[in-house]
Amino acid sequence: MNNNRSWMYERTDESGFLNSLFISGVEEFMNHVISQPTSMNGTSIQCPCTKCKNRKFWNSDIVKLHLLKNGFVRDYYIWSRHGESYIFNGNEDQSSANYSNVARGTDGNNLMYNMVIDAGGPSFDPHRSEEMPNAEAQNIYNMLNSSERELYDGCETSQLAAMAQMLSLKSDHHWSEACYDQTSQFIKGILPKDNTFLDSFYGTKKHMEGLGLPSIHIDCCVNGCMIYWNEDIDMESCKFCSKPRYKIRVNRSTRERKKVAVQRMIYFPLAPRLQRLYASPTTAAHMRWHADHYKEDGVMHHCSDSEEWRQFDRAHPLFSSEVRNVRLGLSADGFQPFGSSGKQYSSWPIIVTPYNLPPWMCSKEEYMFLSILVPGPRNPKQKIDVFLQPLISELKMLWEVGVETWDTSLKQNFQMRAALMWTISDFPAYSMLSGWKTAGHLACPHCAHEHDAYNLKHGGKPTWFDNHRKFLPANHPFRKNKNWFTKGKVVSEFPPPIRTGEDVLQEIESLGLMKITELGSEEHNAKIIKTYNYGWKKRSIFWDLPYWRTLSIRHNLDVMHIEKNVFENIFNTIMAIEGKTKDNAKARADIALLCRRPELAIDESTRKYPKACYSLDKKGKEAVCKWLQDLKFPDGYVSNMGRCIDMKKYKLFGMKSHDCHVFMQRLMPIAFREFLPNNVWEAVTELSLFFKDLTSATLKVSDMCRLEEQIPVILCKLERIFPPALFDSMEHLLVHLPYEARIAGPVQYRWMYPFERFLRHLKNNIKNKARVEGSMCNAYLVEEASTFCSHYFEQHVQTKHRKVPRNDSSGGGESFEGNFSIFSHPGRASGCANVRYLDDREYMAAHNYVLLNCPEVAPYTEYVLFFLNHISMSMFNSFLLILF
Repeated sequence: MNNNRSWMYERTDESGFLNSLFISGVEEFMNHVISQPTSMNGTSIQCPCTKCKNRKFWNSDIVKLHLLKNGFVRDYYIWSRHGESYIFNGNEDQSSANYSNVARGTDGNNLMYNMVIDAGGPSFDPHRSEEMPNAEAQNIYNMLNSSERELYDGCETSQLAAMAQMLSLKSDHHWSEACYDQTSQFIKGILPKDNTFLDSFYGTKKHMEGLGLPSIHIDCCVNGCMIYWNEDIDMESCKFCSKPRYKIRVNRSTRERKKVAVQRMIYFPLAPRLQRLYASPTTAAHMRWHADHYKEDGVMHHCSDSEEWRQFDRAHPLFSSEVRNVRLGLSADGFQPFGSSGKQYSSWPIIVTPYNLPPWMCSKEEYMFLSILVPGPRNPKQKIDVFLQPLISELKMLWEVGVETWDTSLKQNFQMRAALMWTISDFPAYSMLSGWKTAGHLACPHCAHEHDAYNLKHGGKPTWFDNHRKFLPANHPFRKNKNWFTKGKVVSEFPPPIRTGEDVLQEIESLGLMKITELGSEEHNAKIIKTYNYGWKKRSIFWDLPYWRTLSIRHNLDVMHIEKNVFENIFNTIMAIEGKTKDNAKARADIALLCRRPELAIDESTRKYPKACYSLDKKGKEAVCKWLQDLKFPDGYVSNMGRCIDMKKYKLFGMKSHDCHVFMQRLMPIAFREFLPNNVWEAVTELSLFFKDLTSATLKVSDMCRLEEQIPVILCKLERIFPPALFDSMEHLLVHLPYEARIAGPVQYRWMYPFERFLRHLKNNIKNKARVEGSMCNAYLVEEASTFCSHYFEQHVQTKHRKVPRNDSSGGGESFEGNFSIFSHPGRASGCANVRYLDDREYMAAHNYVLLNCPEVAPYTEYVLFFLNHISMSMFNSFLLILF
């Protein structure tokens, strides 16, 4: 190979005539092509001119004429389509050849070609190996041929690009297979004859299987006792309950009898999907972001900045020595695919997501991998470990051995390993994954059996009231107060010590608990639970991972659901919503029994309870609801809360988790400022600010230490005000959230919001209600292929991931030149134009916005504030005209 090919793009000299170096270079190129039989197609040659772009074949004379007339296609320094390999040694002149562009391709045809090479790794490049391709490689070559095959003569779109666009349309718009087939047949019919367009979804799916994104169907017991896998693959009945594996299905026409599995789970192997992240040029370099980005001491922008990440590196230096090894998070949650009106059916997807990616990519939908579909219709509960077996086995393999992976950003092969950092789930699923009982007095997994929870005498439910003074400093005055909390009680205890993974595993092993996948485990574990009642239900399958015991936080408390539950309890109690408030007759009876609050005691003459200071009267509730009804939010910030208000009963209904999140952190201090006493409002506001600081995108370790000290005080202030019935397990778990954030980093990577959105997307993909899991599986595989292709066909394939935002100005609007930079931003018109004069309040809001956001006004802020407070609007306008 000639090391200096700059002549390829210096076709003419200063006078406009063909350059002699270019002419001799074209001769050199033609001689090279003729000497390479692999680049010939009979007597035809791929033409690399700027118009043909290696997509058309001509004889040598026409190719030479095209090159002299049009020049070479951009960045074709390495003649890969004409017999040269991508391999080069370190002594070659890389300045004369942009190898990164060449290896990945720049024109649409090269992108299609390299997509296939990326999917199969470098060993699939036909120019790098002289051996005959194996069956797996042949599938890649078939796709390679389709990427170079035009739909018809003269068409610039290839067969693969057309298939990718069709799959994208099916995925984005939820086409049924019948709709896809009919559309494909229509398109094929209107194209010229002898086109290569595939006219069925089945044919397209078979063709795209070469991308290597598989799914495995595994038979399982109808009761969820076992899966027919590994050494049990040949069994005909369940070894636990003896239920048959198959049912007999008879063909009505032929009377042929066929065995059909009673139930199946679907497993999506993880390793190929992680390899795809390094095979794609869109994500390969980003997978090293966690190690390359700037890290500021005491500041956490990402999980990789956390103490847990660094502690894992110290405990496993061999794993951390390769920065391309992958850290994972796992989420499990169930949903009802038929809604509340359909039949009872519980579907449980298991989702895995990598944490190597930067914040703007991490936990996004396209980088969440559906790993397991647990079959319905029943909730698997503690038997979820049965369905996790293939994933845990693969995670063990990825930890101990790894898989050889091609890193396209560095052009290297490396042994990729992976580790699961933690799980993310709501509180019921927390119990299913960890094996810890999350109901009753032992609900808190941090406090475990060293709790102070008890049942209310009249309310009958567990409460953690007055359970937080022990988290206060030793000299705090609340500890010795006998009047504000439980009558006559002084607290001298301290919080329980933090248990390590070794401590937890030692406790489980000392109890003798077994894995749910072992024979006789159900009866054995039930006997131990009845005898000891320690809170453990089983030995979780995650303990099979060799590194699981070294982790500080193995299962995360979900801030999303905790915040929602705390908000609903406090808001419903303040608004005194019937049936949902924690302040009722039983609660008042418990207050009289536990606390010294004579102002809340029953009036013996009327036998009625007086109004509490923490609840609003009818006038206050009406004002709050009216204010919420008229409140306006930025587009996309929150849902329309005006539609969630019942003005007859003065209550809110149908609020989503994100609505509660916004209300808790932004609106609650404002909504109740004028209606609650100062001590109540201050305590509620401090709780609101606690959640706001906890869920910040960037966390400081010092701030989390401060929150660890503040939250017990906040909870004690609330205990002084609200009834004991308010303080269930959700309110208690607030004590442990700052610790988890300090150890594991920002909560945005460890809460359920992204996974709940992904579950909603899966639910929308279910079109065949008779085959819920199969419908989700097909839709997910189509989306995977569509997303993978969209990384390559940026111009040809438009997917939802590349959709224009609804408020995007596109830079095409009219801009206004003037003295104020705030008016220079482009915009675009929307809808029909009309003229309306601003009222005084809107006019003042516009003025304030200009003053707060215009840098030209900043030096005169003091004068502006003075004039706003002492002069009229007309005088102020005159002042601005004089000033500017």
